[in-house]
Amino acid sequence: MSGNRDTTAKIGRPTCYTQELADHICAELATGKSMRTVCRATDMPAMSTVFLWLRERRDFSEQYARAKVEAADALVEEIMDIADDATNDWMETHDKDGNAVGYRLNGEHVQRSRLRIDARKWVAAKLKPKKYGERLDLDNSGQPSNPLAELIQSIQGTALKPVQRGGKE
Repeated sequence: MSGNRDTTAKIGRPTCYTQELADHICAELATGKSMRTVCRATDMPAMSTVFLWLRERRDFSEQYARAKVEAADALVEEIMDIADDATNDWMETHDKDGNAVGYRLNGEHVQRSRLRIDARKWVAAKLKPKKYGERLDLDNSGQPSNPLAELIQSIQGTALKPVQRGGKE
């Protein structure tokens, strides 16, 4: 072996920041993937490395923030796909001889789909609150009712007859 040639193979995850790697990470995040999923690939840096870059590199931090905001729209698209996909919502039922006799609702699958939708709705609302967050009704004309205040207002100005105790009037 020659002493001038570096024959050591690169092993392990990348740890050096490159714009190409940052672009790839942010493109994946913008599609709605989690950082954990993106960094799970063997050719990606560890999550701890990416978080270090976020702390140390303002340009990457800004690019990351834009990617996460874009991810909200991707999550809403996923919500529509999940809601429209009825695959596995119904299971064929069979009699004791194995003959198909009908279908029954696969409640577990339906509940899992609802959970997936709710999780994506929550994240989308946090990432893009103006577009996907809960809207507050700031119109004062629709004030919620206050039963105690209504009672006080209804009896205001009226005299109450005292109640006698012990049977005496």
